[in-house]
Amino acid sequence: MSLRCCFAPEMKRRFAMKKSLTAFALIGSVMVAPAAWAGERTVTFAVDNMTCASCPYIVKNSMTAVPGVARVAVSLQARTATVTFDDAKTTPDAIAAASANAGYPAHPRPQGS
Repeated sequence: MSLRCCFAPEMKRRFAMKKSLTAFALIGSVMVAPAAWAGERTVTFAVDNMTCASCPYIVKNSMTAVPGVARVAVSLQARTATVTFDDAKTTPDAIAAASANAGYPAHPRPQGS
């Protein structure tokens, strides 16, 4: 004999509502979870072929044009580009390809170097 059979009709409705809300909350959290895992990421690239003052401008514009890129800081002296991007929308390879297509091959530098 189930305990639920003894509940008043109002209690049965409340129990059903709680079950429904719990199910919706679980489904909602599963749907939102991938967005929570994605986030901003920053990668520093070594950039080849930068030789003059206009080169960093071209590199910055080519990398900024990639969807998902939030910020780009380019250093002619260090020959690097530091890029902050949404890793759910783009990848370091896509950013490097955009720079290479502009004539400036870029390669992610290992962290800590």
